[in-house]
Amino acid sequence: MTDLLEPEPKYSRTAYADGPRLLADIGATHARFALETAPGVMRAVRVLKCDDYSDILALLREYLSDHEGVRLNHAAFALANPINGDFIRMTNRDWQFSTDEVRRALGLTTLLIVNDFTALAMSLPNLPASDLVQVGGGKPAANAVIGVLGPGTGLGCSGVIPTLDGFVTLGSEGGHANFAPADEREFAILQYAWKEWSHVSNERLISGPGMEIIYRALALRNGVDVEPLTSPEIITGALERQDMLCLEVLDCFCGMLGGAAANLAVTLGSFGGIFIGGGIVPRLGDWFVTSSFRKRFEAKGRFTSYLAEIPTFVIMTPNPAFHGVASILSEHLRGRSGANTLMERVQHLQHELSPAEQRVATLVIDHPRKVLGEPIAEIARLADVSQPTVIRFCRSLGFLGLADFKLKFASSLTGTIPVRHSQVRVSDSTHDLSAKVIDNTVSAILRFRDQLDVQSIDNAIALLRKAKRVEFYAMGASRVVALDGQHKFFRFRIPTSSYGDSHLFSLAAELLHPGDVVIAISSSGRLPELLAAVDTALASGADVIAITSSKSPLAKKASVCLAVDHGEDSTSFLSMISRILQLLLIDIMSVGISLGTQQEAGDSDTRRLLISHLDI
Repeated sequence: MTDLLEPEPKYSRTAYADGPRLLADIGATHARFALETAPGVMRAVRVLKCDDYSDILALLREYLSDHEGVRLNHAAFALANPINGDFIRMTNRDWQFSTDEVRRALGLTTLLIVNDFTALAMSLPNLPASDLVQVGGGKPAANAVIGVLGPGTGLGCSGVIPTLDGFVTLGSEGGHANFAPADEREFAILQYAWKEWSHVSNERLISGPGMEIIYRALALRNGVDVEPLTSPEIITGALERQDMLCLEVLDCFCGMLGGAAANLAVTLGSFGGIFIGGGIVPRLGDWFVTSSFRKRFEAKGRFTSYLAEIPTFVIMTPNPAFHGVASILSEHLRGRSGANTLMERVQHLQHELSPAEQRVATLVIDHPRKVLGEPIAEIARLADVSQPTVIRFCRSLGFLGLADFKLKFASSLTGTIPVRHSQVRVSDSTHDLSAKVIDNTVSAILRFRDQLDVQSIDNAIALLRKAKRVEFYAMGASRVVALDGQHKFFRFRIPTSSYGDSHLFSLAAELLHPGDVVIAISSSGRLPELLAAVDTALASGADVIAITSSKSPLAKKASVCLAVDHGEDSTSFLSMISRILQLLLIDIMSVGISLGTQQEAGDSDTRRLLISHLDI
């Protein structure tokens, strides 16, 4: 286990208040881990071989076994794989998993998983010049698009687009674009690869395994009888032994990479530069600078002068993806991704500010409405700072000044008040009690979103899609949720009934059969009559989906539990927020059924059904 060198210490390197953040760069062969203990400070770096572990959880637990006493709340992983939704099936490894299941298994509050070259791209704007080696001429244009690619086990590809408040990265799979030979030698290599694959992408040849294919193809073309070599052996043979075949392979490989880099540059208009990462090129050192890469990069006919203006760089930073995923995670926690309110962004950013700016942040957190209503002189006095410090605080959060901050802050205050109904007081004005009720509801919905059990929702939708009949059982305040569900599900041509009387749903449960589904809705999950009806339904062979508290008796009996764990004082207030969360689950299941039906049928009637359901 080794540590990376720390940057020069300064106040912005203060340790995170909510503990270190787990970072990972997981490729097809190796997985690299680190704990980010403060912004840009990586500790406990460790490299593990993926072949030694049966799945991603076993891999993660091996690294975390060295840090059993460390409380981890947030994590971000770069993965050598396309990322599309919660479920991930790795391309170059027999691993598949749910992001949300991994998050819950590790006890994390936040887990982000991004493509590895998206992470690499996000690291580029902050890389120091000392970590880059320029190859050829050109000068990066300010605020221009940047391209990035790099050969390793595969060929990663991405881009960085500057915006007014940061950068947007592209989740690209450009490495799978068709390989285009530039001369007779490369055409011979393509013909050799065609013997095995009908589609030969850039990744097939411009990668570690691709270098080995080039070696075998050129040996056959040159009439040389050789034993197959691995890509590290080919590099060693070229650079250390000056082996002629290995040198030709490396020259051909670098030329192909130059062609792919040029295609990326003209596609993106990358006047900010093309950056080469991955595990292969940095190993070539000075040899790469004099290789055929840059000559091939500029060999674009009428666009030679266009490409000559675009600089190309090799990234020499150890584990640059760490810095990319750390930046993505930091942006997420600060709220730029829309996951959190501006108040939460201030809370997460507070420890990264100067001591004087931290006093302004404390004032914002403790007295948000006072900050909104007071002029800069009074805010400075209350925080015991100068007026320029207030401006610096606002700019540290990415705003133009105090007026811009106040405008955004006022519109984002919903959801920042804790969900405690005792905050509504007799002395509150109509304006204040209205704001508190709405704030409580919005805050509860955001928390509910972050705690959703995606796998349970998937299981519930799967049961409903094949259900012969659906019956809703609910009493009291939950009755309106059942009626809403009956109305929605009946529009999918599913035979649907709703019962709000304990005697009726007990009788109805006796008539159920296998393939039928009961949706039982109860905030407490403890009503004896409802529990008895659920027992009867299960005994009849039906499945039960419970919308209730996760720790209730109803949850334990159900085939699937969709948990609503929001607590309310029902002695003084109707369980309004719980009912809203229950309605949201009905909507989520309805949309899930709609999308599945649309995918299976694909006809205009189904599309109209989906549109009418969503009230578009």
